[in-house]
Amino acid sequence: MIQEKAIILSNTEMVKDIWKMEIKTKLARQARPGQFIEILVPPFFLRRPISIHEIKEDSLVIIYKVLGEGTLKMTKMKESIDIFGPMGNGFPMEDQDIVLVGGGVGVPPLYETAKQYLKNGHKVQVVLGFNTKDQIFLEEEFQALGCEVFIATMDGSYETKGTAIDAIEAQGIQDPFILACGPLPMLKALQMRYTKGYLSLEARMACGIGACMGCVVKDKEGHSLRVCKDGPVFSMQEVAL
Repeated sequence: MIQEKAIILSNTEMVKDIWKMEIKTKLARQARPGQFIEILVPPFFLRRPISIHEIKEDSLVIIYKVLGEGTLKMTKMKESIDIFGPMGNGFPMEDQDIVLVGGGVGVPPLYETAKQYLKNGHKVQVVLGFNTKDQIFLEEEFQALGCEVFIATMDGSYETKGTAIDAIEAQGIQDPFILACGPLPMLKALQMRYTKGYLSLEARMACGIGACMGCVVKDKEGHSLRVCKDGPVFSMQEVAL
């Protein structure tokens, strides 16, 4: 892990309240799909954990949602940013075709995962869930990679009406190996439906290195697991959701 005052190459809004930032950093050499970085946002004391969207040769791309004062201040950053990472355990690279399932701000870390699986010659199907058509992002980017992309919107304004699970059923997607990141109800539904794959959990974090025990979840035997250090990616049936 590295702490670095990195250079901001760009910081732009994609759709309402969803921003993309590219950062020139040495962390790019160590980062893996599904990991995250911790960002210092003055004057706040606690860093913000943000998942890694894309890994380039000498830069990282993150996508974040404006949810409060901290992330609002991030939209104003133009020159440099204090980052720490890469953190956590990301998605394993396994020798098989996959279905990526994402919801809302859980979508970004699936992009680099898709790149790596495609690079290894595997078929990648992508199922994304949003509330409305206006909130959809990254659909074209996944398609440009060569993924087959399916969208669900809760209000039915674009493609399948309902959740990502509804889109899986509507499209008759049969591949049993799932990699997913998104809201807890979506992850619970996937865990009830599938036995193979991995889930990336979202949690409020403080230290980000597993010391404070502020992001603990339980496995199915009742043992404590830290989302920041043992995760955020866990095998499909490992965590009691």
